[in-house]
Amino acid sequence: MRSLKLLLGSVAALALATTTLTAGDAFAQKGDKVEFEDDVADDGTPPSKTLERAIKLYDKSDYYSASIELKKVLAGETEDGPKNKQRAEFFLGKTLYQMGYYAAALKSFEDIVGAGPDHSYHGATLKWLAALSRVLPETSGILKLIGSYEVGALEDSTLNDVRDELYYLLGRHFYTLGEGGFDQAIDLFTRVSRESEFFIKAKFFEGVTYVRKLEGRPAGEAFKEILIIGRERPAQYKAEDVDQFEELAIMQMARVFYSTQNYKKAIEYYEKLEQASPEWAVSLFEASWAYFLLSNNSKALGNIHTLNAPYFEDEFYPESVLLQAVIYYSYCQYDRALESVGEYDQKYRPLRKNLQDVVAKFEDNAEFYEYVKKIRGGRAGLDAVTQRLVMSVLGDKTLMKTFAWVDELAKEITMFDKADAAWKSTAVAVDVQTELELRKSEAEAQAGKLARARIDRLISELQRLGRDGVKIKIEILNAKANKITTDRKGGPKGYINKDDPIVVDDEHFMWKFNGEYWKDELGYYRFRVRNICPKN
Repeated sequence: MRSLKLLLGSVAALALATTTLTAGDAFAQKGDKVEFEDDVADDGTPPSKTLERAIKLYDKSDYYSASIELKKVLAGETEDGPKNKQRAEFFLGKTLYQMGYYAAALKSFEDIVGAGPDHSYHGATLKWLAALSRVLPETSGILKLIGSYEVGALEDSTLNDVRDELYYLLGRHFYTLGEGGFDQAIDLFTRVSRESEFFIKAKFFEGVTYVRKLEGRPAGEAFKEILIIGRERPAQYKAEDVDQFEELAIMQMARVFYSTQNYKKAIEYYEKLEQASPEWAVSLFEASWAYFLLSNNSKALGNIHTLNAPYFEDEFYPESVLLQAVIYYSYCQYDRALESVGEYDQKYRPLRKNLQDVVAKFEDNAEFYEYVKKIRGGRAGLDAVTQRLVMSVLGDKTLMKTFAWVDELAKEITMFDKADAAWKSTAVAVDVQTELELRKSEAEAQAGKLARARIDRLISELQRLGRDGVKIKIEILNAKANKITTDRKGGPKGYINKDDPIVVDDEHFMWKFNGEYWKDELGYYRFRVRNICPKN
């Protein structure tokens, strides 16, 4: 029995090391005008009439005309010197942002960032990168651009209005660097003011970073602050942010306690999540391990029973079937344990083959992305179960952000196609179109590559569980053979032959399951299981 616990009982122990950041920042309302003060870096060199006209057009919100004039400056059609050309480059980025061509604006600001501190607008660009981060997913590369700045650059007085936001974003960048960036990430997250709307987000990612460092105590302290915010709900935080991060903090607290083998406390946190939470099904599955390790197997099996309800037909927890086998094994119910292993083989081995067929469909990542679009639209011709299984991994938050980047680029291309024909014939418009099409092609290939990796990871997971299933089956068959041998020799002195008690508190009633699932019963199931092992 101990060997099986060691074999399968690692799921939540690994949770700390494999935590993924599922919290995505909601985009700002696109199309809103954004402006910052102190954007002028004047070195005393008079601008050309063309540049003057371009800036006046910008100030009048005639962005299409302004973009044409600014392009003339950058193309060398005026006598403007390097500093004024830098000004034109900066204003072109701002102009494209105001027009809604965020990807093209990103390219302009990328060029400024690439030029480094020698560019007159290198510091001022930080504010616009913050603005772009509100309308573009992080897969656009925005975090990497912000990450190219020294932390000291954020102390500039012109960044007062966006400093907390930039601390948070720069911290997110350092987090993506892995172990080498964790300490810097934590330092930046802790700099975010409690009065900032970004504080709750920064505090969550601070906790997750400590989790990645396997430092449970400071992680727990960070998550507890979020739970306090959830109770007090200060006005400076958006209600949706409080709701989202409170739920995520509860899940992380449960995992922290699980990792320290405080299973009772872990269960307390898992059970704080309500049925409406998107994390609820995951919490049921993970809590079933905690119940198992506390030998509360009626509840562990009850949670697994809940996950089999039709309400969760789009959720897949193949490991729960093997946990079920281990529980039956622990009660010497070898035939039922073998049935559970057989259930896994019957259901998931064919699905694994189907997934392998899916990833083998196209070798080219861009073509695979087009196939993924068909899968997401239910037009790929997959059987219903395989379709749902693939969709369960295509809903990965990082992958969804990658899809969002492709969608943003497609939206901007559509906007370009509908633009005024006269503007579309200009040099600046050709640059915008080329940039959009190039980035969309790259983004589609990246989305296809990431989608393939997610499905490959699921295939590997099913292969690992399949191997675990074989090991479990061998253990069960050996135990069953030993029982037969013992019985032939006269058998043991007696059997436990006792049902696990099912405790019902004063607020609940016991009802026998009649084969029909009811939503208000989900999460309350208990499974009567009898221990038929020999007495010691």
